[in-house]
Amino acid sequence: MKSRLDVIFDEIQPTVSFADVGCDHGYIAKRMIESGKCSNVTVSDVSAPSLQKAEKLLYKYVKAGVVKSICCDGLTLVDKNVQTVLIAGMGGEEIIKILKNSPFLPPILLLQPMKNTDKVRKALFDLGYGIIKDYIFYDKNKYYNLLVAHFGVKVEPYNEREFAFGRDNLNGMSEQFKNYLRHEISVTEGYAKRVACEKSLQEITQKLTLLREILNENS
Repeated sequence: MKSRLDVIFDEIQPTVSFADVGCDHGYIAKRMIESGKCSNVTVSDVSAPSLQKAEKLLYKYVKAGVVKSICCDGLTLVDKNVQTVLIAGMGGEEIIKILKNSPFLPPILLLQPMKNTDKVRKALFDLGYGIIKDYIFYDKNKYYNLLVAHFGVKVEPYNEREFAFGRDNLNGMSEQFKNYLRHEISVTEGYAKRVACEKSLQEITQKLTLLREILNENS
């Protein structure tokens, strides 16, 4: 099974310019250069210590001018002409904040939110993106969502289920997505046993019903 970074890297197409926002150690940037997918790479992070980790890994490429390192909040200081932007490993609301506060909107986005993916999907549509890929994958006991979005590309609007779970997941029903549903059912059943508030219990029961419906429709 592929690692989280392998899945993300494999979805990035060759591009004239690439930026990894919130780059942490800079592993994806290094692979972009060494694979030949891109020779004009930017790494950015709001944390100077985190950025220094990437600079250490990418030292020879920074020195050669192939990699630009920028300490900034989101995309605020990134070249507005960058073609492809990756934002991975952050909460969904933080990703939305970065996009809404950005001085420009990149043509291609790859997003891997850690939570609130439904909100990210809605924000992408609001900002004028079409979601090209939207699926869940599993690595090291965790489930991750990965979204690929192109600015200005028209796609069929999502319905509420698609906003909640992702169109590709519902249409393709991979084994990983089915396992995710089973996991969510198990976790939610645990919550239901501990909740005393009637309103909260009703919401949890509704969620369980929906999860079971989706799983049973495709089992």
